[in-house]
Amino acid sequence: VVEWGDDVKAVSEDEAVVLVNHQATGDVCTLMMCLQDKGTVVRHMLWLMDHIFKYTNFGIVSLIHGDFFIRQGRAHRDQQLGLLKEHLEKYYRSRNRKWIVLFPEGGFLRKRRETSQAFAKKNNLPFLKHVTLPRLGATEVILKTLVAQQENGTIARGNTVIKESKSKGLQWVIDTTIAYPKGEPLDIQTWILGYRQPTVTHVHYRIFPIKDVPAEPEALAHWLYQRFIEKEDLLTHFYETGAFPPLQGQTKAVSRAMTLSNLWLVCVQSFAFLSGGMWYCIFQYFYHCLF
Repeated sequence: VVEWGDDVKAVSEDEAVVLVNHQATGDVCTLMMCLQDKGTVVRHMLWLMDHIFKYTNFGIVSLIHGDFFIRQGRAHRDQQLGLLKEHLEKYYRSRNRKWIVLFPEGGFLRKRRETSQAFAKKNNLPFLKHVTLPRLGATEVILKTLVAQQENGTIARGNTVIKESKSKGLQWVIDTTIAYPKGEPLDIQTWILGYRQPTVTHVHYRIFPIKDVPAEPEALAHWLYQRFIEKEDLLTHFYETGAFPPLQGQTKAVSRAMTLSNLWLVCVQSFAFLSGGMWYCIFQYFYHCLF
């Protein structure tokens, strides 16, 4: 993995929400790798993921960890956002969480691109190929629920004065863009079985102070759309040149190669095989009991 853009290690002890483009199941693995060397981030983070992952071999781990599984679809939207708010109020502070990771597109690029492009055409929004327009609900709930905790008692959102609190609340939005060479994403099966040639995954970060993120729904929607329009430009540049463009004020983009301990990688890979084998044995047992 090669990292570009802002150095997120500088804000690793602060509270942040991480917005990531979504192309395949391997995006989660990539992020977990990237965050291993960012201080205590992995120990103090909370994930938002599709409810289907609850039934995978790491689902029980995520449930114990306090992650939130969200059910997609308009029919479930209001109920799920209410459950998300309750979950954050119950677990985020009590478990000392600091970073919260979500994929605002609400699904994989290949599954959502056509719908997103139709929505963009209908609402006079830009035509995007490498990302889709983000959904707003979960991001809005997270900001309303977690930004309000200000240490010095100043006004945080709306006209509500926040009392002095130990927590500073969310301080940053980390806009994260994952790019795969030739736009061919990795999935979890590839990670576990290794049936593709070795490849380099590129991850680009931009850090925004939370004070620069608007609170009103319409302004927040515009702000989020702008971030994903910028992601489109970043990915277009990457696919054309093999590198991300330089940050403002830089003449040349600087990348940072990220390496991890081989022992750590072997342990993670072994756990993946063992947990997969455990589920296989469970299914085999029930199959024999039934038939």
